[in-house]
Amino acid sequence: MKEDPNMVSKESSLSLVDYLPILAISVDLKSQTKKEVLKELVSILSAGHAINNPNKILEALLEREDLGSTGIGQGIAIPHGKSEHLEKIVAALGISKKGIEFDALDGEPVHLFFLLVAPKDSAGLHLKILAKISRLLKDKFFRQALRESRSPEEVLKQIEQESEY
Repeated sequence: MKEDPNMVSKESSLSLVDYLPILAISVDLKSQTKKEVLKELVSILSAGHAINNPNKILEALLEREDLGSTGIGQGIAIPHGKSEHLEKIVAALGISKKGIEFDALDGEPVHLFFLLVAPKDSAGLHLKILAKISRLLKDKFFRQALRESRSPEEVLKQIEQESEY
């Protein structure tokens, strides 16, 4: 039996930077609306992961948002979905300096967007990564450090440092 590269035995060994290439990070999102930011994030995701079917991924994300907003509050949204057009889990991160209305649970604008898209058959790992993102973003100092990041390199450095603890 072949080992599945998407399977991770321990969540502690899970590193977000493995799913988040530098080209899939934007520290200056330009969008003004929820739909625009999802399109922009999919564009960043496509560039960072060489994705061929960005429209199908956008459709999956919009369908997920119809079920309920992935804006979890405190300036954070974790849009996520599944796509049969992917072979592995992929992520993107976008930062909006102004903040974007995203129907967040607390009604506040969102500044930090972690986008996660998984193949249809990867529920376990997909959920572990979502949990890891949520745990990291609970720290207000980490959120502030991300918001103040001036480059994708700085974002990755912040994530790597925070993941060590």
